[in-house]
Amino acid sequence: MAGDVWFVVLPDGDSGSAAARLLSPWATEAVAHHSGRPWVLGSWPDGHVTVGAAGARRLAVIGRCPVTAGELSARAGRVRDLADVERAARDLTGSFHLLASVDGRVRARGSASGVRRLFHARVGGAVVAADRADRLAAAAASATGAGPGVDEGILALHLLASPLPYPLDERCVWRGVQGLRLRDCLLIEADGRARPRRWWTPPEAELTLAQGVPAVREALTTAVRACTAGGGTVSSDLSGGMDSTSLCFLTAHEQDRSRPEKARLVTLRWRSLDPDNDDDAWAAHATAMLPGVGHVTPSPHEWPLWYSGLTDMTGSTVPTDEPGPWVRDSARITTAARLMTARGSRLHMTGGGGDELFSALPPHLHDYVRSHPLAAFARLRAHRDSQHWPLWPLLRRLADRRTFAQWVAAWADSLTEPEPPPTTPSHRAPSTAWGVDLRMPSWATPDAVRAVQSLLHEAAGTAEALAPRRGQHTALACVRNGGRGVRQLDHVFSREGLAYAAPYLDDQVLDAALAIRVSERSAPGRYKPVLAAAMDGIVPGSVLRRRTKGEYSVDFHHSLRHNRAALVELFDDSHLARAGLIDAAAVRTSLLGVHPTPDALRSLGPSLGSEIWLRTRAGNVRPPSPATTLGAP
Repeated sequence: MAGDVWFVVLPDGDSGSAAARLLSPWATEAVAHHSGRPWVLGSWPDGHVTVGAAGARRLAVIGRCPVTAGELSARAGRVRDLADVERAARDLTGSFHLLASVDGRVRARGSASGVRRLFHARVGGAVVAADRADRLAAAAASATGAGPGVDEGILALHLLASPLPYPLDERCVWRGVQGLRLRDCLLIEADGRARPRRWWTPPEAELTLAQGVPAVREALTTAVRACTAGGGTVSSDLSGGMDSTSLCFLTAHEQDRSRPEKARLVTLRWRSLDPDNDDDAWAAHATAMLPGVGHVTPSPHEWPLWYSGLTDMTGSTVPTDEPGPWVRDSARITTAARLMTARGSRLHMTGGGGDELFSALPPHLHDYVRSHPLAAFARLRAHRDSQHWPLWPLLRRLADRRTFAQWVAAWADSLTEPEPPPTTPSHRAPSTAWGVDLRMPSWATPDAVRAVQSLLHEAAGTAEALAPRRGQHTALACVRNGGRGVRQLDHVFSREGLAYAAPYLDDQVLDAALAIRVSERSAPGRYKPVLAAAMDGIVPGSVLRRRTKGEYSVDFHHSLRHNRAALVELFDDSHLARAGLIDAAAVRTSLLGVHPTPDALRSLGPSLGSEIWLRTRAGNVRPPSPATTLGAP
């Protein structure tokens, strides 16, 4: 099914029925409470929603989960009240929203990574939850006769980075709509009142690599099995990197198993314009070791450049409910979906999340020096020998004792400070702070900068780190960032009729990977040791021994040169400038300047995503279909 995929969750009372009447113009599907009142409204393809019922108790999973209605009904029979819901669903695999309706009360939650999110707003006198914020904004506004409004302060935040960084990543760009914290579920009473309650706590990072690898292997196997369940054709990126390559071999392993319904795998790989980029060579090496698998490798004239086709988007409806940098890849996404659906694929997998889970970023060294100083200094020596980190800047960063709140406040004050002078990246000491001190783009107006500073200072007063130590905190923040990006891409691919999956970001994989000590997720001279150990015997050793990573500066520069005129034209008539958030002349100056590295224009992606989204958002809030029959099964 092509088109937007979405749902709303309603309370089991009169206020819920009133909200349903406001939301029904967008809906094509409906599921009822035991009472007969509407419980879930939306639009989704066959198999996307599975419902189980036992008396007045109902469970629903929405998304990718290989559970049947009968199995879910048996689980619903074990539910006595809302406190039993997580126990009843404990061993479900995949990536999904989990909903429950129990004796007139409702419970709803997404996933820990944010691939499945929930928002809530008051609509027709009741709190309503949904997986898309724009649907709620439109329905809430229609109840008052006003149009849905955009919070320009949050839109300014999207200029800083998109997806939004923690601790501001749960803010919603639509006025009147709140994002539910990823760790929380929402409890909705029959009278329309609602409150959050925590459902997920990240595991303690206590296991050794040897102790944790079996669970990682099992979790990844079941995550891929959730993608291949039901047979048919599935597809996957095959970039040549360890993450996507592992998914391909896991899927081929499932394909070879003796099962009634075996899924067929098709891979997609593309070639860099840089002859020195060895990703393609490694992808070709993996392809040769995957007999019985279909492979698609677009020729250069078939594979669009970054930033292509942007003028075509300005006359259409952007399929995401918030800005996102994915618009840079919009032509590639359309091409990928066309190529894969032409081969019969019903679901496309990405290796997104592998870097976040199986690499230890430099902030873990801040913890390691304090917990295991001798081992830490040996590791630092090895890193310095191989990467030429300068000693004194590194020691100063390791000595930093700021709390998370202090770091956020300092970040707010540094938004307009100039970036450090360009140097050879390998000669720069890595940051071991709680996160990246992102800067506002040079074209942001003073009003936009002040809005973001205000939000950061406000957050600094209440925000808590995601984990007590910097290494695990950073991993969790990166997972959330990746999950938000995958969520947007799922919306985009679904619009093209192809489901999108990131198995590394499934909840069971997160729990398994995050339970391993951060220091053992990385080691000098070893690349992603946890993933390599988990894939031993599934992925050939020659593939797991790769130590390099592709770099795409050549592709970036070529794409920018080819599409520079279209980008300049786009910002010459900027809606962000009309909103007072950017200086269009400054954007033009930056676009027409000389940029030696992709990092020099990293702000272009968020600004471009915000510009395209702001231009097209009106189409996202118009009812596209007649009302469905409320309370339909």
